[in-house]
Amino acid sequence: MKAPGFWYRPAGPLAALLSPLACLYALGARWRQAKATPQDASIPVICIGNLVAGGAGKTPLSQAVMRHLRARGIQAHYLSRGYGGRLKGPLRVDPARHGAADVGDEPLLLSRTAPAWISADRLAGARAARDGGAEAVVMDDGFQNPALAKDLSLLVVDGGAGFGNGHVIPAGPLREALGDGLARAQAVVIVGADRTGTGARVATLAPALPILAARLVPDAAVAAGLAGRPVLAFAGIGRPQKFFDTCVELGLTVAEVVPFPDHHPYTKGEIARLLERAATLGAVPLTTEKDWVRLPAAHQTAIKALPVVLAFDDPGALDRVLRTVS
Repeated sequence: MKAPGFWYRPAGPLAALLSPLACLYALGARWRQAKATPQDASIPVICIGNLVAGGAGKTPLSQAVMRHLRARGIQAHYLSRGYGGRLKGPLRVDPARHGAADVGDEPLLLSRTAPAWISADRLAGARAARDGGAEAVVMDDGFQNPALAKDLSLLVVDGGAGFGNGHVIPAGPLREALGDGLARAQAVVIVGADRTGTGARVATLAPALPILAARLVPDAAVAAGLAGRPVLAFAGIGRPQKFFDTCVELGLTVAEVVPFPDHHPYTKGEIARLLERAATLGAVPLTTEKDWVRLPAAHQTAIKALPVVLAFDDPGALDRVLRTVS
């Protein structure tokens, strides 16, 4: 699903027209949290979530948290719903056996760096990870899911998009009222330059909430290998423009960009057409790691992926937040 354009413009007549439905949606989200009794998984659960529909950088932040935990000797596992996959779990992702159509693109990508589990039932998934040797769980998404008790919740925000027009679905992109979500979080991570005043808004609504600034850093070796070569950049992520902007910021010669919807399941025909177009342009076909794992296997060797890692402006900021969880 592609987010409506008016969600990320100043609120206008359409947002006003939909505001009664947005109020009902917000009340439903609040009621869901209030009536729930979150269950404990008996190991620490760190939730990486966001407040808007679509992507914001949860997966890179999940990877950054995992690196910190493992550096401290904590055998943490990932947990995901497995959005886009046909399997419901709980099950441990096996990259040799599972594809994105089975378990979803994010768990498949995460499984490269640590054990990853999928489960439509988050509580059952966390307990399966615990029984499978996990000493802690890093949950990619699930902030709005009240079934599983969280020991720490980090909200990630795309600095270029922020909270959109500030309205709740369907009048805007918010999954719940902004104040409600911030009240359940322990920190906010803004990824990329804060072009929308997100930090100021968070500071006004939740003055005690730590705000961490971070940025996506592309793999230097891959970027160097593309220097001087035109690229055809394509992406099916929450905000494809962020990937295209990254390519430009790296100094790459972007011959053409092709956006797709978030989690788009690429077909052989689509990829064949992209490869043909790239050949016509004399360009290297380039995409994100998350898109690359969704490509038909026969085409993966023909397309470059640009890996990124999340780097914090204050290198010790994330560690200080994580140390609040035993």
